[in-house]
Amino acid sequence: MSLITVRALGRQAYEPLWRAMQRYTEERDASGADELWLVEHPPVFTVGLNGKPEHLLAPGEIPVVQIDRGGQVTYHGPGQLVAYPLLDLRRLHIGVRQLVTSLEAAVIAVLAEYGIDAQGRRDAPGVYVDGAKIAALGLRVRRGCCYHGLSLNIAMDLSPFARINPCGYPGLAVTQLGDLAAGVDQAQVARQLAAQLGLALGVTLRYAPGPVSLPLGAAI
Repeated sequence: MSLITVRALGRQAYEPLWRAMQRYTEERDASGADELWLVEHPPVFTVGLNGKPEHLLAPGEIPVVQIDRGGQVTYHGPGQLVAYPLLDLRRLHIGVRQLVTSLEAAVIAVLAEYGIDAQGRRDAPGVYVDGAKIAALGLRVRRGCCYHGLSLNIAMDLSPFARINPCGYPGLAVTQLGDLAAGVDQAQVARQLAAQLGLALGVTLRYAPGPVSLPLGAAI
């Protein structure tokens, strides 16, 4: 069974961590370890390769970063769990569509543990509760390996989403776990999400020691 190293990286500035993901993907070879990075970011809007400027309505003082994932614009901020799977898809024998389905299934399973019924949408990747988006997905695949990933709203200020058309959909409602369930702890949700993703992908998880640890070549 394949092994994935899970790293809890705490709060990290967005752009340096994105560059670290790029370097890790560029420098890895067929024997390179698969990783799952769990982080939280300071406030930032990120715009994907196909992002249209009209979806940035009023970013104000929040930084905007043009990045290399698919999709349009989304928001990251404190109280949101972001999971970055850095996987060799060839070694796992999965394609991009199966990876997206696995990421969505992991989020749906975590929400079910809190008694929340959630669904994915084939036409708009992500996870939704009663039509409101609770988790966004965006990926990049290079040389058969993926980076970027998913964000799950837990206990954050949702107002910055009103400054954009989330994921390119005007008026799309957003929600978060903390508004739907009591007693939510973000660190616990991170462990639950990692466990469910391991089950969805059929892999074994190994937790790296220490609160902040990045592999050689991916230093931030």
